[in-house]
Amino acid sequence: MSGKGRAWSDTTPLLRQLQQPHPKIRSPSSPSAFSHSISSPLFLEMAAAISSSSASPRSVFLGVDVGTGSARAGLFDEKGKLLGSASSPIQIWKEGDCIEQSSTDIWHAICSAVKSACTLANIEGEEVKGIGFAATCSLVAVDADGSPVTVSHSGDSRRNIIVWMDHRAAKQAEKINSRNSPVLQYCGGSVSPEMQPPKLLWVKENLQESWAMVFRWMDLSDWLSYRATGDDTRSLCTTVCKWTYLGHAHMQQMNEKDSRDMEACGWDDDFWEEIGLGDLIEGHHAKIGRSVAFPGHALGSGLTPSAAKELGLLAGTPVGTSLIDAHAGGVGVMESLPETNSEPEENDNEAICHRMVLVCGTSTCHMAVSRDKLFIPGVWGPFWSAMIPEYWLTEGGQSATGALLDYIIENHVASPRLANRAASQKISLFLLLNNMLESLMREMQCPFIAALTEDIHVLPDYHGNRSPIADPKAKGVVFGLTLDTSEKQLARIYLATMQAIAYGTRHIVEHCNANGHKIDTLLACGGLSKNALFIQEHADIIGCPIILPRESESVLLGAAILGAVAAKKYTCLSEAMKALNAAGQVIHPSKDPRVKKYHDAKYRIFRELYEQQLSQRSIMAQALA
Repeated sequence: MSGKGRAWSDTTPLLRQLQQPHPKIRSPSSPSAFSHSISSPLFLEMAAAISSSSASPRSVFLGVDVGTGSARAGLFDEKGKLLGSASSPIQIWKEGDCIEQSSTDIWHAICSAVKSACTLANIEGEEVKGIGFAATCSLVAVDADGSPVTVSHSGDSRRNIIVWMDHRAAKQAEKINSRNSPVLQYCGGSVSPEMQPPKLLWVKENLQESWAMVFRWMDLSDWLSYRATGDDTRSLCTTVCKWTYLGHAHMQQMNEKDSRDMEACGWDDDFWEEIGLGDLIEGHHAKIGRSVAFPGHALGSGLTPSAAKELGLLAGTPVGTSLIDAHAGGVGVMESLPETNSEPEENDNEAICHRMVLVCGTSTCHMAVSRDKLFIPGVWGPFWSAMIPEYWLTEGGQSATGALLDYIIENHVASPRLANRAASQKISLFLLLNNMLESLMREMQCPFIAALTEDIHVLPDYHGNRSPIADPKAKGVVFGLTLDTSEKQLARIYLATMQAIAYGTRHIVEHCNANGHKIDTLLACGGLSKNALFIQEHADIIGCPIILPRESESVLLGAAILGAVAAKKYTCLSEAMKALNAAGQVIHPSKDPRVKKYHDAKYRIFRELYEQQLSQRSIMAQALA
């Protein structure tokens, strides 16, 4: 992956900054964002929609989302409407497969974003009735005093977070998978290098001093709620999805009284012993989580006085148990149905199982739920109550989507010229490319825009294949290259890459449906969902309508919903979702049969590209044997 020029965000593509008019578009030769000093001034990117004044006191809910490149804060009213938001960039270091961050830097960025959002939306601290945190599934290391412990070969104590997309632990993941532990059936049959057990094993094997110093290992969103409340209760979302915790151990604890203080009884001690991390069992799993809670469960006594002062809010403000950012996107959008399409209430429990949420940013996560547990090879899950309580979650994913589009564009010789032109026209680079494709379609007399890529085929596995093949060794492929370095050729490669991402999603949907799901409707959120051509290509390729939410900041809304549930505004997460989710535009597949025939043919080639790669891998392995 290229980190050249900008920092990554899991819910907003790198080129998102080009989607807003801005006179200073950096070229790929700009200094790397990864080298910026942690003490650099924070440049806030803010947006606010100031609500009309009201005589009665407002109930406002705050959502905080920490992506890979920024910390964001959003304030929502009781109808789920965004009142104001702000963001602040965060530090990231990248050295090969090692990608690291600082929890101290992230907390400072959160405080800046929250204060700025409140100022812009004209919200006083006492109006914020509940808070929820969402973040990437990155791994945080702290000592007994809560101070950072380095996870870096550099020894820099600031660098105490292994970022979600870090693949340093690929060998450790292989080692863990070779044990064939029963818990692996609940994560698609194998752990990914992006999950926490391989990363923990890597630290133990490579940084023994740090391993001995760490008092708490936490998912980033759990650390944020711990930093805010002093309560280190872990979320069923993070522990089940990224730590092999068996959430269904708590099936009998759904009522409010039983779920208040749930001892962590879902750890499989044999698994940790088998993989060489038996020391994490000590003290009733104190280092990885002694207690767990459902998302939205109120933590401790709310904000501590010190955290409240730093955030500009009131001490005691309720804080909900956290979610991973993509899962917060699912909570923020999954009930966003057009009124004309809303199902009768008695069918709600089943109707939600026909939907899949695409959270599209640097990566794409594919979220679907079911009443029954469905074991799907190569797809993470089934995870009980990891997103919506009492439902089993299936989680597909593509590790590089927005990041891949950025990489394809930024590494083409025509990129600087196009970036300058987009800046001069005050439009995004994506929109400029989309407009170029429209013109090129007319110029080449193509029957439809997708046909511009008839001789260009892409396999988008530049950062491995997360689902449904679960092959971290998979590589990207571009078939059909020539010596053409024109802007038009870049536009065609960009379109072919976008189509490849959609073929990957089609593969995931088909695989899930072949294994028990009944997905027939997609909902999309995240930065890439704002690209009209990206969404239309997905609709055409998958053959499903795609619903976009009314509020574009679905991850922030999902986090805010956690705060609303913690504040007892709603009795449960599902009730809050139905009240605060709302649909926007619906994108339908093309009715032109030629479009379907064309994409079916390209999809066949897409699938063959990986099979050819396997064959070539085998040939070379034999040659080197």
